[in-house]
Amino acid sequence: MKQMRYILLKSSLYRKSALVLLAGLLLPGIHLTAQKMTREQYISDYSDLAMREMVRAGIPASITLAQGCLESDNGNSRLAVRGNNHFGIKCHDWNGKKIYHDDDRRKECFRHYTSPYESYMDHSEFLRTGSRYASLFEIDPQDYRAWAKGLKSAGYATANNYASMLIRIIEENQLYQFDQLVMEGNLEGMDTTEFLASAGISAKRTVLYNNRIEYIRTEAGDTPESLRDELGLYKNEIYRYNDLSRDVDLEPGTILYLQPKRKKAAPGHETHIVEAGQTMYEISQIYGVKLKQLYRMNLLTEGDQPLEGTELYLRKRKREPVLKLEPVEEPVEEEEMQFRFDN
Repeated sequence: MKQMRYILLKSSLYRKSALVLLAGLLLPGIHLTAQKMTREQYISDYSDLAMREMVRAGIPASITLAQGCLESDNGNSRLAVRGNNHFGIKCHDWNGKKIYHDDDRRKECFRHYTSPYESYMDHSEFLRTGSRYASLFEIDPQDYRAWAKGLKSAGYATANNYASMLIRIIEENQLYQFDQLVMEGNLEGMDTTEFLASAGISAKRTVLYNNRIEYIRTEAGDTPESLRDELGLYKNEIYRYNDLSRDVDLEPGTILYLQPKRKKAAPGHETHIVEAGQTMYEISQIYGVKLKQLYRMNLLTEGDQPLEGTELYLRKRKREPVLKLEPVEEPVEEEEMQFRFDN
């Protein structure tokens, strides 16, 4: 009897297994086991995001993608799946949601994000604002080997072969092609406005490019705060990227950059002839060149304004100082002069 029960039970289990297997074959939506994302799928899914961050923050897309592949196990790690953390960034100076995970020590604290998009943005900010990574941004953005070695030297990871692992991922998967697309301005097929919307950010306007930098033109009623919320920017980015004071009133049609301006203008824009009433700030915004760098290239002191018709250099340092407007003393009224004399 016991043997009969065992045979019946065993045959019942076989029938259930067969039904599950049949359901899996007939119904594609049913998976017997969770399917892991491949490296090819990961690169396909996140290459646009890495290129956008290269434009926004100056970090090579190849480096971002290679780190994402390595740190998140191609999107399959526990931190990536449960915490949307694709770069293994821990809770240093972090006030957001947290996830705990065994790493070098047990139950270490890692940053928890609401989406992979937020993880990619925070990775950029983590590198840009960390003093130990500052030297990376002096490296040619197409020199992925130097970036990989710089990340290791700066202490991003403890593995001795961290740089070589990144380089291997980049070269085996030809990730450097994404750097080339960005550097050449060849971003066809990557609609930033739609991309922001797909990432859960409401972008009601067209996002444009100038000098490989995203920018928008303001509309009536726009404020730095309203744009920050609409476009998912950090607190001070609009002020910092556009050299704006806190009490600024934005006129409709104003150019506002959503990433840092660059140290020089795009190729083909070597010089600019100053028009009547044009300021250094306006020229800086037209070409997407950092205002301080524009002053330095033209041997001017910050606050100086060039004369109409002056040729400003936009890509290299000028040898002779630019002619500038001299401050004009306001005429003193007769009554005021008499007052000064009497006193």
